[in-house]
Amino acid sequence: MNTQNIDFDKFVKYSKPGPRYTSYPTAPEFSESFTEQTYINILKNQDKNRKISLYIHLPFCRSVCYFCGCNVIFTSKEEKKERYITYLEYELKILSKYIDNSREVLQLHFGGGTPTFFSAEQLDRIIKLIKKYFKYFTNDAEISCEIDPRFLNQEQTNILAGHGFNRVSFGVQDFDEKVQKTIHRIQTFDTTNSAIKMVRKAGIKSVNMDLIYGLPYQTNETFKNTLKMALRLDTDRFAVFNYAHVPWMKKTMRKIDETTLPHPSEKLTILKYTIDYLTSNGLKMIGMDHFAKPNDELFLAIQKGELHRNFQGYTTKGGADLIGVGLTSIGDGANHYVQNVKEMKEYERLLDKGCLPVHRGLILSDDDILRKAVIMEMMSNFKLNIVNIEHKFSIVFVDYFANELEKLKVFEKDGLIKINKEKIVVNSTGILLIRNIVMPFDAYLQKNLESKSIFSKTV
Repeated sequence: MNTQNIDFDKFVKYSKPGPRYTSYPTAPEFSESFTEQTYINILKNQDKNRKISLYIHLPFCRSVCYFCGCNVIFTSKEEKKERYITYLEYELKILSKYIDNSREVLQLHFGGGTPTFFSAEQLDRIIKLIKKYFKYFTNDAEISCEIDPRFLNQEQTNILAGHGFNRVSFGVQDFDEKVQKTIHRIQTFDTTNSAIKMVRKAGIKSVNMDLIYGLPYQTNETFKNTLKMALRLDTDRFAVFNYAHVPWMKKTMRKIDETTLPHPSEKLTILKYTIDYLTSNGLKMIGMDHFAKPNDELFLAIQKGELHRNFQGYTTKGGADLIGVGLTSIGDGANHYVQNVKEMKEYERLLDKGCLPVHRGLILSDDDILRKAVIMEMMSNFKLNIVNIEHKFSIVFVDYFANELEKLKVFEKDGLIKINKEKIVVNSTGILLIRNIVMPFDAYLQKNLESKSIFSKTV
């Protein structure tokens, strides 16, 4: 993709709060009326032919990164990590009572926090616990881990590789020293380079790097240098995220002086350059924030219209029931979402009682399921097969979504999408505004915006 085909002047008017749509309905719709018993009934009645995706939340970090929006606990105490492993086993044991563990695992992902803040021996125990209760993995299972290069050694790498981990994602954000100091994350190029070489040598084949634009003191010139350094590391994928500054939700973001954040016009300049630079160096743009080598399965999936989206972002693994394990973790299935409790004391209290640590969730209505299919298809593959939707849900699309199609006319007028009776197709400019384009299909959005359920800006 070349940015000569992208009209950046249209971006400014579309900059407004909106969900990232890692789920639909979005998290503000989750309710505490969804109880442990609700979840147990779902688990007991899940389709035994559907595969399982596991998300394990490892919440600990040694120190705070001011830009971070994740659910984390800051500690230097080894006993907290040890205690957490004990409770992870409690949760896995309880889950195993309700899940048919003859079902295959299609995907396993360690997120955080900093998963590699756990020692090699601790990681080994955690993985063995998971495999004790979930014994069967598909031959092509994606087994991945988020990694902070500052916390990775050879022993940890050997454990991950030895247990079949085949994908890792390195958090970098920015290589500029001033930016790093301001966001409280000092991480040298050499540290990242050594970590990537280590996992490559261990046989872990797929490596992703996360970068963020919109951080304090970033300019197009400083980010050019970050991109140049990043490309030297020869990763398979890049995720280049727009920094979401939400200090009303994340207190640590209040450490950032908002006057040091780049102006929206500077952010657009950075984005434009990033797209040009990465695509001119052989990567393909996938969606609004991902880039991959042409032989990467992520790019091949979007060519076939088979890309999916979940709480971990874009994936090639769809059609599985996501089981979240650990503090604050989220799971989903064909017609539900569920989230664990957010406070460690409550997490431990419930597990001590032999209860699943369910905090809230949602049972999807028929309308939710239909809209989810539309939104996720467009978010993933940037087109919608209207005929397929009509056939699957027994609707007449133009009648059911008459109001939504009316709202889409502004995007069509601006040349961002094309609509006919059979499909909606998003062009290269529209892909970068895909959150805006799917927002008309969100039946809850206006209520959430009016109730101050604040989302980050789309641009």
